[in-house]
Amino acid sequence: MSEHDDNKRRAALAAMSYLSDGIVLGVGTGSTVNYFIDALQREKARLDAVVSSSAQSTARLRAAGFEVVELADVPTIDLYVDGADEATKHRHLVKGGGGALTGEKILAAAARRFVCIIDESKLVGHLGKFPLPIEVVPMARSYVSKQMVKIAGQPIWREGFVTDHGNHIVDVHNLTISNPVEMEQRFNQIAGVVTVGIFAKRPADVLLVANAREVRTLS
Repeated sequence: MSEHDDNKRRAALAAMSYLSDGIVLGVGTGSTVNYFIDALQREKARLDAVVSSSAQSTARLRAAGFEVVELADVPTIDLYVDGADEATKHRHLVKGGGGALTGEKILAAAARRFVCIIDESKLVGHLGKFPLPIEVVPMARSYVSKQMVKIAGQPIWREGFVTDHGNHIVDVHNLTISNPVEMEQRFNQIAGVVTVGIFAKRPADVLLVANAREVRTLS
């Protein structure tokens, strides 16, 4: 196991302490979350229900013996655990590298508490080094891309990839995300945008940052 993978696993295990009996748990998507799902098998009896952000995580959860329910079938999500592609000390995130950003944003919005698990390499001074994923309806791909060019972004269509919701993703390179909340709101208003991968209006409540020595808690 590489050092990065070991740190991801450490962060995932640290999130287990946020579980409590009888909760509805939301589960995100990605390599760090996969470690969380693997560890979650031991806590299965404590959970009232599990909701997943993606087809990928649903398949992994079901393989681990979990019944996965729809968001509409639970009154609320008590705890949502997910990773991030970038995070700041303010707990603002860029997500969507795995293409599940719409489901992830819905579960984060619905959750009473959002715990984000990352290895230390994902912690940055400001967002924008990682290309910003934007999920768009297929018809709007070129229009949204043109709007990104106007603000000096470099949009690249994630060719051959279709999201769980039947949409396309445009990854925008070379963006400076100096005001994440304002930029998230502005991009969400562009016609044809389904979700933007900035998670700032609803940031993580807790950020667990793992390195080889420790897991730091930012909250």
